[in-house]
Amino acid sequence: MSETTMLRRVLVLLSGGMDSTTALVDCVHDPAVAEIMALFVDYGQRHIIEFLSATSIAARYGVQLTRLDLTAFGSQVNSVLTGAGEVPHGHYTAATMAQTVVPNRNATMLMAAAGIAASHGLTEVVTAVHAGDHAIYPDCRPEFMDAVSKAAQLGCGVGVRAPFVHSSKADIARTGARLSVPFELTWSCYEGKLGGHCGRCGTCVERAEAFFEAGVDDPTVYRDPDFWRQATA
Repeated sequence: MSETTMLRRVLVLLSGGMDSTTALVDCVHDPAVAEIMALFVDYGQRHIIEFLSATSIAARYGVQLTRLDLTAFGSQVNSVLTGAGEVPHGHYTAATMAQTVVPNRNATMLMAAAGIAASHGLTEVVTAVHAGDHAIYPDCRPEFMDAVSKAAQLGCGVGVRAPFVHSSKADIARTGARLSVPFELTWSCYEGKLGGHCGRCGTCVERAEAFFEAGVDDPTVYRDPDFWRQATA
């Protein structure tokens, strides 16, 4: 196999959060990656403000960003992230966090992304799911990632890679710090309101906890900066 054949051409799912941004920057620094595109999926999420982060991050690294409209899908599935109701506060271990599940979201996004990647001559879709997602989100688990990669390979010759599927959020924070990821540009909060992260929703709590456990400075502005300690006590 020639060196040219071995080079990876990737489409990174870029939500604008710290995980997907770290995955993107890791690809940028990988000498085995010959081409990179980024894909933002709009599924009607209430925190659509994250698109601004994805746009800024893609521009920072000179990566083409495409926005995929899956709002019709999002309008038909039951989740607090796409419909009415308040976003639950607390840690992801709380039973209330089940409300944030968007049924089969990753399967839908990844299959669509694989088709887009194939159309652009790319060989791989990269997703930043991590070990902390396994308990609450079925389509973030290793066995699902193996299955969806096989399906994409069979369907259009594109693989799916999840480099952080066995890593914790703190591991990702450490990796991002090593790669000088601009965490200050990223967005996680599910409430999606201007003026900073709420500091109380599951993803805010997980974000603050990850930076603390990793020993990495957290540049995030939280409206309630101390709640995560109570939620993780």
